[in-house]
Amino acid sequence: MTDWPDVLNVDDLFLRSHLAGDSDRVALRTDDGDVTYAGVDRMTSAYARALASAGVARADRVLIVLPDNQTYVAALFAIFRIGAVAVMVNPGLSEAALAGILRRAQAPAVFVDKRYLADFDKGRLGSGLSLQVLNPDEIDVDGAEDFPTAATGPMDPAIWLFSGGTTGAPKAVVQTHQSLVNTTRLYGQGSLQMSAADTTMSVPKLYFGYATGTNLLFPFSVGASVALFEQHPTPGELFTRIEKYRPTVLVNVPSAINQMLGDASASGRDLSSLRLATSAGEALPETLYHQWKEAFGVELLDGLGTAEMWHIFVTNIVGDVKPGTLGKVVPGFEIKVCDDDGVELPVGEVGRLWVRGESLGLEYFEEPERTRDAFRGEWFVGGDLVSIDADGYVTHRGRADDAIKVKGKWFRPQEVESVLLDHEAVRETAVVAINDESGLARPVAFVVASGPVSEQDLIDWVLRHLEPYKHPRRVYLVDELPQTHLGKVDRSALKRLAV
Repeated sequence: MTDWPDVLNVDDLFLRSHLAGDSDRVALRTDDGDVTYAGVDRMTSAYARALASAGVARADRVLIVLPDNQTYVAALFAIFRIGAVAVMVNPGLSEAALAGILRRAQAPAVFVDKRYLADFDKGRLGSGLSLQVLNPDEIDVDGAEDFPTAATGPMDPAIWLFSGGTTGAPKAVVQTHQSLVNTTRLYGQGSLQMSAADTTMSVPKLYFGYATGTNLLFPFSVGASVALFEQHPTPGELFTRIEKYRPTVLVNVPSAINQMLGDASASGRDLSSLRLATSAGEALPETLYHQWKEAFGVELLDGLGTAEMWHIFVTNIVGDVKPGTLGKVVPGFEIKVCDDDGVELPVGEVGRLWVRGESLGLEYFEEPERTRDAFRGEWFVGGDLVSIDADGYVTHRGRADDAIKVKGKWFRPQEVESVLLDHEAVRETAVVAINDESGLARPVAFVVASGPVSEQDLIDWVLRHLEPYKHPRRVYLVDELPQTHLGKVDRSALKRLAV
């Protein structure tokens, strides 16, 4: 166990620690130019003072609805600096999802980019709440005085991460300053061997905890540089940015890996600056690993993490990669495989993954029953099914429930089924996940129609009502849905039909 100090704040360790001798080091590389650590600190003080003027107090929650640029970084560290709790929001959330998060967070203030303000206001109106809106463009950075860092403790809340989610707002995992520091040291500085010589770049945006760590906190902890861009990460944008910023670490996800490999210009692009790329958020098919290595010659490190444990705790590392596996447990964490009764299983058997370490979250906010089910003493018990071989390599075997993960985000098929059933021409439906030609999970729907309707009509219907990644990639119109002997929809039979 680590002997944690009484006072611990991410702001001091990851930002202010560089001001004595490294203040002129480049912290951020953006389309608007480079920003030094001193520049980020100056912006952070200005934003912290704006929060204080808005009445934000220690332990209050503050929302961030910003693009990936210097304003996001300053807003996040300003929230840490005053001892508040950051709630990072995807700017592309639906009005209903945003309203749900607002009602749960009860935040007194929010940082919103002017480009997102109209959509944010719709969600705010839906929540029935009022809060102070802070536009970074209106905050005076040049004239701001230094703002002191709050003396938070290791177990004080620092950030909310959203995990799972079916309908409405997903579970809000409350994570601490200790968690952020612990995983930074063990995985960022340990497994990834980040140093001041690195420049990181990410496919996922900063509101995704995977990117918050790997493309901000980890590099900042060692005085490295972070490349940020606001544009959607198409293969063209990614290749162009890699050639422009020359990152040494690329934070990636399987969907984008597949798209980069399939891009017509891939063979002519220069990725020689990279010393490694990471993959997480969804299962990495072994074929994609080999195709990536053959195409680009860059090591690709698959790993597994959860919001409840803040970040990655099982990973492959440079010099020790076993394709098709998640690698081994990160030193400093402990894992085991158990049956449904919590009894540890022998080597090689498939069971539920248990993990413990000093990055364990505090709770699911205001969800005591679900907290008791998942947070069991020092252990977190999630829905991942894995096996561990005799050499310690972990292989992911799916989920304990029927949730579907697309582009790093979980959702339950019932959410899509509910939307489809609202269509006047749908009598029955079932949604399952199948693997596409690249081995990535994609949702498909089976529909028993009650009137004339086309496949595209139903796909468009779902796209109008849910976030795009949830829409079925195919809709099969059938006469009936197969059933098990218990009268339930036989989803295994549907998967076989789809294949």
